[in-house]
Amino acid sequence: MFVTFEGIDGSGKSTQAGLLRDALVAEGHDVVYTREPGGTELGEGVRKLVLDGPGMTPWAEAALYASARAELAERVIRPARERGAWVVCDRYIDSSVAYQGVARGLGVGRVLELNLAATRGLLPDLTFVLLVAPAEANTRSTGMRDRIEREDDDFFHRVDEAYRGLAAMFPGRILALDGGRPPDEIAERVRERVRAR
Repeated sequence: MFVTFEGIDGSGKSTQAGLLRDALVAEGHDVVYTREPGGTELGEGVRKLVLDGPGMTPWAEAALYASARAELAERVIRPARERGAWVVCDRYIDSSVAYQGVARGLGVGRVLELNLAATRGLLPDLTFVLLVAPAEANTRSTGMRDRIEREDDDFFHRVDEAYRGLAAMFPGRILALDGGRPPDEIAERVRERVRAR
């Protein structure tokens, strides 16, 4: 399976992605764990540019994320799936739909079309969205904030609403979870859903 984790920064998505990876490895599965943007040499370069680089227009930002995603899909995700491995990814297309499509105002359909073209239609089998109020997520984030994390509260409220809307639109693929629950409790819900698939 190809499983992704989504949510605003500080929602606990990276923690849950790591916990699922560890559980699958403990069960003897071949697991490829990756992140976005990143996971390839090009992707890591794009990550540095979009998170720590200069200000940029919304479409430039969306195109950079899509280019990193295209590389990840071709060089990492597809080969892993072809050999029968699990893929666990921290962020994927839904991030661009939420952040650039909704919060940046580019349009859900336009951003989705861009990313489906970039990945040749590769979508996850299952996506978990960790929902946490933006104010709570903000208190969880520590250290230096990147370019996206420095956006204002209104931006993150739009991202949060976008994720809630995506979960409602695609209930067969996206499961929204309360990111305020204890991590081990969330991880058990994740494992239950994965086993049910």
